[in-house]
Amino acid sequence: MRSSAPPPIFAKRSERWEGEVLKKLLARWFIRLAGWEPAGTRPTASRCVLIAAPHTSNWDLAFLLAFATHFDLKISWMGKNALFRPPLGWLIRHTGGIPIDRSKRGGMVEQAAHMLKNAHQLMLVVPAEGTRAHVDYWKSGFYHIARAANVPIVLGYLDYGRRRGGFGPAIEATGNVRADMDKIRQFYADKTAKYPEDFGDVRLKEEDVG
Repeated sequence: MRSSAPPPIFAKRSERWEGEVLKKLLARWFIRLAGWEPAGTRPTASRCVLIAAPHTSNWDLAFLLAFATHFDLKISWMGKNALFRPPLGWLIRHTGGIPIDRSKRGGMVEQAAHMLKNAHQLMLVVPAEGTRAHVDYWKSGFYHIARAANVPIVLGYLDYGRRRGGFGPAIEATGNVRADMDKIRQFYADKTAKYPEDFGDVRLKEEDVG
């Protein structure tokens, strides 16, 4: 008697599909339970640098992942090799983590740009603020990565004031840093962080502006 079970390849596809549906349902449940709503539109760039701001709370990552799932986006982020060791390395990879060798010549900017250049599809989160604490200046790595890889900068955001999160416009890194940063600053001007006192001015150091 022949088995009615689907071939293994179709069974695996079905399991992946069911897993994606469940993940999306959980993300939407989390967003709704928190009293938030998605805003903006789904980014169309297959490769880009993603700014996630404001970043003042550990909850920001949970909301970012939830909104990315809602919009059917797979986001990635860079972390040092040590984070990917057992027993939690698999979980960090599952959330989009990519190990980076900080001892490797060239640094993180060059490694990130290389990944973006050679990827078919990659939405790379780069922490422009660099920390949850208040900083006077953003780190310029996100801009240099986008410029070197020739990819746009997508403005992801969490607005705790309106309880909205999502994705704004894609900004081209033209090389005119002042003009490009003016556009980014204008976008985030009305976005409220969970801890507003820890969200500093959206600006780069003068030597990074050139």
